[in-house]
Amino acid sequence: MPTLSRRAMLLGGLATSLALPRPAGAQAGRDAPAFPPSRIVSMDFGLAETLIEMGLPPIAIPNPGEWADWVVEPALPPGIANLGTDREPNLEVLAALKPDLIVSTPYLDGIKLLLERFAPTRTFSVYAPPVGSAYARSISATRALAADVGRRDAGEELIARAQATMEETRRQLATAGLAGRSLLVVNFLDTRHVRVYGKGSLFGDVMERTGLVNSWTKPSNYWGFSTVGIEELADSPASSLVYLEPISTDTLDRLAASPLWNSLPFVKAGRIHRLPPVLMFGMLPSAMRFARQIARVLVEASSNG
Repeated sequence: MPTLSRRAMLLGGLATSLALPRPAGAQAGRDAPAFPPSRIVSMDFGLAETLIEMGLPPIAIPNPGEWADWVVEPALPPGIANLGTDREPNLEVLAALKPDLIVSTPYLDGIKLLLERFAPTRTFSVYAPPVGSAYARSISATRALAADVGRRDAGEELIARAQATMEETRRQLATAGLAGRSLLVVNFLDTRHVRVYGKGSLFGDVMERTGLVNSWTKPSNYWGFSTVGIEELADSPASSLVYLEPISTDTLDRLAASPLWNSLPFVKAGRIHRLPPVLMFGMLPSAMRFARQIARVLVEASSNG
């Protein structure tokens, strides 16, 4: 990107966007791709994780070195080429790869014509106006992507596996007496500001499906979050706080010394949980990872008193 790296986008407010597809598939580029395509470039981590879970990993993505910081699982297979940044991809690498298909997002519509010089380009949307359900849109985008790459059965299997994960997590939490537990889920931007995930976010949708309560009820943007000062989290005094990695040690140290932070109800009560990284703007694989991780952390905390 010229002014925004993927890391800045993830931390600072501009999300990757995935697309609500047309019934017959996604929005088409100029030409039809080879079918089924085998050399697919993904311009987005959420689409890439979906392709991996369907057994057709992309041959290249932007900034693969950041995968372990934001996605973690599914693991990124070895040998995936580095396209550079998503808004300024390395065109020499892209040309040398000779892709059959490029999958992208509305966030990158500004370079769609450029991408179409190298291969037919499809756009998929989950995080785009109007505000909606990221989980439901992920199902639609998964079906459209699966159709475009000739993996309809794999797409349906992924959708079913995600549903089974939600149901199993719901049972696990209920058995542990955690059904109805109220949570605030955040990423720290600095010691005074967080991104808190509300209704329609991927995390909010997973909480709803697994029997948890999302305590953040104020309006969110179409990415599913609000950026607020940490003092606003006091509006939900009975909630527990879940914060996601990555977070710097410096931020944690400064929070520990902050009178404002230490005055918050969930801090006083010790109702704080740290979660490993989960892609906040991901698709069904990220939804499953979030469900598994939130259940693990909450059940372990409950068992330890």
